[in-house]
Amino acid sequence: MFPYPEQYRQAAPPILTAFMVFWSLLSRLILGGSSSIAFYPLFGLFPLVILLHGQLIWQAKGMERLDQGVYAFIHIALSFVVWTFSLMHVNGNGFS
Repeated sequence: MFPYPEQYRQAAPPILTAFMVFWSLLSRLILGGSSSIAFYPLFGLFPLVILLHGQLIWQAKGMERLDQGVYAFIHIALSFVVWTFSLMHVNGNGFS
């Protein structure tokens, strides 16, 4: 179907992380702060990133599993920080 399906699978988690940033910026601009509609996609995106990394580890063979595990560990840690700040940005002044 796609010419390079492995590269698309590898790029899916970082693309979702980038979508978190764009969604938080656009939803705050359009919907305003503390909109419950803006929170629901963010609550689903981070677990989806974790599941996609799990799928990448599961489908890997041999020593490539170690590579996928390191990739998952680093990206999930960075994605958690991005996700946290996306939630804080969408929330607006709700924390203060």
